[in-house]
Amino acid sequence: MDHSTHQHAEHAAHRPPATWAAAAQATLHCLTGCAIGEVLGMVIGTALGLHGVATVALAVALAFVFGYALTMRGVLKAGVPFRAALKVALAADTISITVMEIVDNLIMVSVPGAMDAGAGSWLFWGALAFSLAVAFVLTWPVNKWMIGRGKGHAVVHQYHH
Repeated sequence: MDHSTHQHAEHAAHRPPATWAAAAQATLHCLTGCAIGEVLGMVIGTALGLHGVATVALAVALAFVFGYALTMRGVLKAGVPFRAALKVALAADTISITVMEIVDNLIMVSVPGAMDAGAGSWLFWGALAFSLAVAFVLTWPVNKWMIGRGKGHAVVHQYHH
C-alpha cells in the first residue's frame, strides 16, 4: 500500500459513520445555531421595521455567526487555537448552514404576510417554525452525504473525543 493510500485508509478509519442518526445530530446542531441567529435576526428586523430584504440579510448573517460559534465553542474547548477552530467551523458548517438558510428564507418570504406580520404574530412564528422544520428535513441528507465523504461535521468529530 503506498503512502497516500495508507493515509486515506487511516483517515477514513477515524471518520464517523455516515448514518442517518449521525447526519440528524449534525443537522440538529446546525439547526440550533441557525435558529438562534434566524430568530434573533427576524425579531430585530421586524421590531425595527426593516425592509424584508434587510431583515433576511440580518437573519442570515446572524445564523452563520451563531452556527459557526456553536461549532467553535466545542473545538476551542478541546484546546484548538482560535484561527484553527474557525477553519474547522467554516469547513464543518458552511454548506449545511447555506442550504438551511436558503430553504428557510425562501419559505419565509413565500408565506404571504409572514415577513410583515411581526414578532407578535402567530403567522410570523408559525411560518418561521415551519420554515426551520422544512430546512432541517432538506439539509439532513446533505449532511449525511458530506459525512460519508469526510466533510461537514465529520471534520469536527475528531475534537469530540
